[in-house]
Amino acid sequence: MKIRRYIKGDRIIWMVVLILLVISLLSVYSSTGSLAYQHRAGNTFYYLFRQLKFILLGLLIIFFVHLIPYRIFSRVSVFALYLAIPLLVLTIFAGTNINEATRWLQIPGTGLTIQPSDFAKIALVMYLAKILSVNQNNIKDFKGVFRKVVLAIMGICILVLPANFSTSVILFVTAFSLLFVGRIPVKYLALMIFTGVFALSIFIGGSLLLNREGRISTWKHRIEAYVAGEGDSYQADQAKVAIVQGGLFGKGPGNSTQRNLLPHPYSDFIYAIIIEEYGTLVGGVLVLALYLWLFFRAGLIIRRSRSTYGAFLAFGLSMGLVLQAFVNMAVAVGLVPVTGQTLPLVSMGGSSIFFTSMAAGMILSVSWGTTEVESEKSKVKSESGEVKSEEVQSEGSESNGAQAEAPAGPEGQQPDFYVNEQEKTI
Repeated sequence: MKIRRYIKGDRIIWMVVLILLVISLLSVYSSTGSLAYQHRAGNTFYYLFRQLKFILLGLLIIFFVHLIPYRIFSRVSVFALYLAIPLLVLTIFAGTNINEATRWLQIPGTGLTIQPSDFAKIALVMYLAKILSVNQNNIKDFKGVFRKVVLAIMGICILVLPANFSTSVILFVTAFSLLFVGRIPVKYLALMIFTGVFALSIFIGGSLLLNREGRISTWKHRIEAYVAGEGDSYQADQAKVAIVQGGLFGKGPGNSTQRNLLPHPYSDFIYAIIIEEYGTLVGGVLVLALYLWLFFRAGLIIRRSRSTYGAFLAFGLSMGLVLQAFVNMAVAVGLVPVTGQTLPLVSMGGSSIFFTSMAAGMILSVSWGTTEVESEKSKVKSESGEVKSEEVQSEGSESNGAQAEAPAGPEGQQPDFYVNEQEKTI
């Protein structure tokens, strides 16, 4: 009971997050068998306890972040954005290359690696929510509002683009959705799309002319293989095999066979392993429903929020989180080309869990702040109602006293107003 006093915010979101983390622990333990035999001499418990450590740290992050009043995030949003930019630049020039992509920075002395793009997502949403909330009265101002947000969006997306095209697109779509909700004029949104396409064309064209393709050849290969339905689609094919073998009810926990054949079954394709072991009905639909439920509860928070910043912050963070989950699941079932996006709160890894936990904590902070405002308003209303009832009672007693002391009229009759009051009462 004492712990529940410190657990604030939407309880449903807490429950959804906890269920996803439990699914993460079970799925990571099941899907890391081959990895354990390759790197840990068959110690399958190593990755189980490692993921458990990340989950516990993630819960601590959620707990401490959700206790911070969400208005504090508005005050540090500019600083967070300015911090994200040099981290992204440092990643481009001195990042750690993992799986042929330079997306990580290694924290000295810890052995941990983080993806600065995960932090940049949160920083960008915090900044956009601040600019949109404080400029609602002059939202059509091109120089004062639109130019600021577009420069921030394009700057972050371009820095993320060289190593992670899919993350850059998710960031752009999330920011576009936030601007649309923030009442940015449609003509400005169209200009933003044109600017994004133009910037992407310049980046690709310049890279090809300078013979520095980087990840461009990988993007091209994946898109061509997906459109043609042929070529090197080993990952997608193995994921489809896992889903087909899982069927409706699955093969049972720990009984996956595709985990030994599927590249990165513990991160990029963990959704396929979940379906193989728990089935489409239990595993696939449940995970999808949890993310939809999370977005729905965030929508309720947005609707109840009395603060434009809180509403924009909750919308942007939940939109980015759920959009990333949908992209991961769409890749697993073959709806979109392979992207390398992890499943938030489920895939193995510290960086993804830490920053997703931070986002979840911020959403809960908005929920807690909204609940506190509503409780204070209801308390004020109840107190004002009590005061009014006391005033009515006192007025009634005074009128009764006046009526009792009313002088009798001619022939001992009472005045007309008192008779009328009696008629109204009857």
